[in-house]
Amino acid sequence: MTMPSIVSLPTDRPNLHAFEVRARITKPDIERMAEQLKAAFEAQGTVDVLIIITDWDGIELGAAFDAKAMSAQAQANSHVRKYAVVGAPAWAKAMINTFSPLTPVDEKTFELEEAEAAWRWVSA
Repeated sequence: MTMPSIVSLPTDRPNLHAFEVRARITKPDIERMAEQLKAAFEAQGTVDVLIIITDWDGIELGAAFDAKAMSAQAQANSHVRKYAVVGAPAWAKAMINTFSPLTPVDEKTFELEEAEAAWRWVSA
């Protein structure tokens, strides 16, 4: 059995959702994450999200253009308060930092060794 590429991490509050990316992102894993976030949007209204990328190995084509993931992403602008990404590849970090001022979401990137600071920032 293959280990999941995206794993939910425990948090200290119900409206903080954290995930670790551990391998090449697959369609089933991105869908599972999208479903969890959409359920949180419905149940909690506004949430904070932390993604820690410990092993970036790309994303499957089916996962990159998954309808469930794109739907959750579209809803994020009205449901996510803070969004932290730790260990993002350079291209993703550049996109987040470039487009962050254009969204209502407070977004920030961190280096992998700054994971503890990311947890503090997204929890504040």
